[in-house]
Amino acid sequence: MRLVELPLTWTVVLDVAVWGTWSTVCGVVAWRYPAHRLAADGPLTRPRSFEDGGRLYPRLGIRRWKDRLPEAGALFPGGVSKRRAGGRSPEALRRFAVETRRAELTHWWVMALGPFFVLWNPPALAAVMVAYAVAANLPCIMIQRFNRARVARLT
Repeated sequence: MRLVELPLTWTVVLDVAVWGTWSTVCGVVAWRYPAHRLAADGPLTRPRSFEDGGRLYPRLGIRRWKDRLPEAGALFPGGVSKRRAGGRSPEALRRFAVETRRAELTHWWVMALGPFFVLWNPPALAAVMVAYAVAANLPCIMIQRFNRARVARLT
């Protein structure tokens, strides 16, 4: 049930503003998140048995589409682009794994906002917002998990 009723135009404007603001906040929080707290997998980032050590993702065709998605790891000062792993040394691979966890958490946090759109959107538009949250973030999460599984095999 909606708590706020707005004309459709203002609802869409609010949706765009909320997505943009929330995504930025999540990006800044993740950017400032201490690397030492991302040195190991946590509850959200730990490997799952259904992933089969990362082998699930090639079966889903990830190699065909992963490089087509935008990558914003270097957007903030001191940030790291995941397109450039920085080498194959153990330290470089550890840093890369940290950055994949950082990116994955960011996308989980952004996606978590989806259900809140029921507070001001009509039901059909709220469903579109939830679908958008999943469609825009799940592929990015999959890429991070795929890359981290590859790194795990190298270390």
